[in-house]
Amino acid sequence: MNKAIKWGLIICASLIVFVIAVLLIAPAFIDIRDYKPELEKKVAEATGRPFSVGDDLSLSLFPWAGISFSDLRLGNTPGFSEKELVTIKSFEVRVKLLPLISKDIQIKRFILNEPNITLVKNKNGQVNWAQPGDTKEKSAAEKTTKESKSPAAEAGLPIKDLTVGEFSIKNGSIIWIDHTANTRKEITAVNLKLQDVSLERPVTLSFSALLDNQPLSIDGTVGPVGKDFKQATIPLDLDIKAFKQLILQLNGNVKNPGSKPGIDMAIEIKEFSPRKLMAALGQEFPVATSDPDALDRVALKAHLKGDQKKLVVSDGILNLDESTLNFSLNASDFSRPNLAFDLNLDRIDIDRYLPPKSERQPATEKPTQKKAADYEPLRKLILDGRIQIGQLIANKAKIENLLVQIKAKNGIINLDPLKLNMYQGNVSGIGNLNVQTNTPKSSVNLNVENIQVGPLLRDVLEKDILEGVTTAQLKLSMSGDDAAMIKKTLNGNGQIRFNDGAIIGIDLAGMIRNVKAAFGLEQKPAQRPRTDFAELNAPFSIKQGVVHTPQTSLKSPLIRIIAAGDANLVKETLDFRVEPKVVATITGQGDAEQRSGLMIPVLVSGTFSDPQFAPDLAGMAKKQLEQTILGTGEGKQLGDKEGLEETVKGVLKGLLGQ
Repeated sequence: MNKAIKWGLIICASLIVFVIAVLLIAPAFIDIRDYKPELEKKVAEATGRPFSVGDDLSLSLFPWAGISFSDLRLGNTPGFSEKELVTIKSFEVRVKLLPLISKDIQIKRFILNEPNITLVKNKNGQVNWAQPGDTKEKSAAEKTTKESKSPAAEAGLPIKDLTVGEFSIKNGSIIWIDHTANTRKEITAVNLKLQDVSLERPVTLSFSALLDNQPLSIDGTVGPVGKDFKQATIPLDLDIKAFKQLILQLNGNVKNPGSKPGIDMAIEIKEFSPRKLMAALGQEFPVATSDPDALDRVALKAHLKGDQKKLVVSDGILNLDESTLNFSLNASDFSRPNLAFDLNLDRIDIDRYLPPKSERQPATEKPTQKKAADYEPLRKLILDGRIQIGQLIANKAKIENLLVQIKAKNGIINLDPLKLNMYQGNVSGIGNLNVQTNTPKSSVNLNVENIQVGPLLRDVLEKDILEGVTTAQLKLSMSGDDAAMIKKTLNGNGQIRFNDGAIIGIDLAGMIRNVKAAFGLEQKPAQRPRTDFAELNAPFSIKQGVVHTPQTSLKSPLIRIIAAGDANLVKETLDFRVEPKVVATITGQGDAEQRSGLMIPVLVSGTFSDPQFAPDLAGMAKKQLEQTILGTGEGKQLGDKEGLEETVKGVLKGLLGQ
């Protein structure tokens, strides 16, 4: 028995020695170049493309199984003016043979020199990388094959260990040519070097390239990967630099890449200029802004943790020009997004980032049929967010301490609370948007307290027309998603009150004293007219876009004014009657309101852009007649001819201010 074992071992050893000898000696007697024509023929038949390889072709089998070749060329199919799809100047790989038996891959050298890939789309829209004879049936079959292999792929890496002594790709290039758009992009000078390649150690990575002659590089470490790729946690520490402008740092882990991929990563984008970046790429800046210096400085820091089902962004800091945004985000269930966020912005001037005025007012074009908005994403959205802004400029209005809480579910979006400070006062309220149907419905309730209206109007409208401290209550509702529909469906009510202010540009007391001056019949005074008031109170209601005020009142030391009428927001027309009354004495606002004086009603008509003012002649004549008749006291009756003539003369004198 022992003799049998002994002879068995001798035979096995002899076979191993024989195999090794064959592997060592065979390459010396077999010239692989003799098989080059057959190799080129088989590759050409398999790919349907011209294929050739240079004469510098060698093969070794032991102890390192290796192959090297030069001048490899894989051509394009007919229909492309470019000759080759792939060219390689030289290639060499050497793998230790015996460890492969135990799934231990030991690569001594892997060197790819000057690989070039040219991707082309011709004028017919065909691409040169498509395999000749591809069919939908073949694609379906390949898909089925891939799906059938997926369980095996989930088993992890099919190797026990991996070591690479030298791995490099030198001076490669990728060229993209699109003849349909007449464009060409190049990634040249591609160099990749890996050091200390092993499953159990971090791999040092160095990559560099030129994208349209602009530098791009990646440096850092990856790994260790470990032997269980499916459940691995792979550390990354990479610095990415692009175009001499952009620096991106990644530090963290990639988790479970073979089963449920996830990340736990800190990212940082160093401060850079988007404008200079686009200039380096030879591209026009894609966003036109009112301020040409806007979007000139951007930096970002954040920590990302998530997988296929959720993502958490924490410790986020975004620097945009002079603004700093601290933010966090929690997102889950991406098919029905569930988002929670917290945004805290110190300051921003939104007007800087809006398009220039010339672009915001394009030339009038023929109306086109508006495409219906798709609100389905909003119906699926679940949202719970908070926005805080310390200082905000919007449409030139200066706002401070803005706070908005946003919640959304099942197509109903609520803003509660909504708070802000502006012009020494504050605004608070709630809002609602309902998109459960294709016609959105919205409502807003606002309370305004102690806002200085003069500075606000001067900033926003660049007009000095009204002064005073404003208090208001507004309740509005509307439907639709365009301005015309919103105007037609606008409903609500409210009250606006101004205290201790003035109407600039109108001297109501002067209009009462002098009708000719009031209605443009006399030369205007040098100083700009104004009407000071103690209180201006305007209650209103809105129905289907028509604003109605039953009794807007103005109280001044010299006059009292009552205004009533409508403003049609849809037609943009005015229909008001303003009835002033002269105050006989200046005793103060505590004095009685009902005073004697000549009532001179004013009719306001026309449009928002061209309002018309005219005296209510019939009303004035009637009032003057009443006062004259009541004031005769000498037995003159309305039917008395002499008394009637004097009455008419008095009315005319009152109308002309004589």
